[in-house]
Amino acid sequence: MHHRFFVILLVVGTFGYLGFKSYTPLEVDQNTPLSLLVNELEGKTPLHTKRKTSDKEIIQRGYDLVHEGRAKGPDGKMSSKQSKHFTCRSCHNVVQEDPSLGNPNPEARLKYAVEKNLPFLQGTTLWGIVNREHWYNGDYFKKYGSLVDPARDTLENAVQLCAVQCSQGRAYEEWEMEAVMAYLWSLELKISDLGLKESDLSELNKAVSGDAGAKTAALKMLKSKYMTASPATFKYPWKGMPVKNGEGGNTENGKNIYKKSCMHCHKQGGFTNFTLDISKLDLKLLANNVEKDNDFSVYWITRLGTHPIPGYKPYMPHYPLERLSDQQIEDLVAYIKANN
Repeated sequence: MHHRFFVILLVVGTFGYLGFKSYTPLEVDQNTPLSLLVNELEGKTPLHTKRKTSDKEIIQRGYDLVHEGRAKGPDGKMSSKQSKHFTCRSCHNVVQEDPSLGNPNPEARLKYAVEKNLPFLQGTTLWGIVNREHWYNGDYFKKYGSLVDPARDTLENAVQLCAVQCSQGRAYEEWEMEAVMAYLWSLELKISDLGLKESDLSELNKAVSGDAGAKTAALKMLKSKYMTASPATFKYPWKGMPVKNGEGGNTENGKNIYKKSCMHCHKQGGFTNFTLDISKLDLKLLANNVEKDNDFSVYWITRLGTHPIPGYKPYMPHYPLERLSDQQIEDLVAYIKANN
């Protein structure tokens, strides 16, 4: 009898050692990575999770590719420029750019950019991009057509589309993609970034070990605190736009947009050969073209941008409504007209 009892204990212990262990629920606190909690509540992981690593050397390569456009590869040799015209930082910040992650808007974003001394850009921040579920959303289909189909639900495809089309460069090699994704994972959100209350944390901890209904409710609350996709609405200049030619516009806001957006690319040594300065001559050029249908019109260029052409690929990306509002264009026009 004692012998049989010993055998049973031995078998149970062996199975436990081999992995048949009791489930330990995730303990959620402010330092919990957002992806870990979302995956726990949903019971699934996104494809790009496989690229997550703590390898500092790989993350550094990704940093270099995103910031400088090139990096030293695993063979110790420096890569060629991914693009001769842009880097990821041309259009994207890599830090928080909206004071409210669950309710972003261009007015609040501009104020935040001024406070934090950030560029005010066409593209959404790469900070937390791995926590999103969709990319190239909304009207980007109008610009890229069927090219966005494989990029909308898969981050790696979205990154590759940006490298080839947006940056007008070459596709990333396998080691480069591995590095870029590793760096983007280093920018993932933590629970502390969402501004949750203690009662929210308590609800999340209960849901982790709760039933399916509790998990669904907690997930809905959690995803209301940040954007799972960045919407994009394109607008044709003049159509439906209550053009005021800057009348009543906020010139201080306009000045900030000029400095943090226009000058980001058009300064000396920027990403284009069309340079601007805060001078009466340059502002007069823009003021004289405000009401025209050409690339020097602020109304025209901000909403349409330009396109790469043979021999000159550094085009200007346009601003969706979610990145630059109609009122902010009026503010910019007001500043230009008041200072030329």
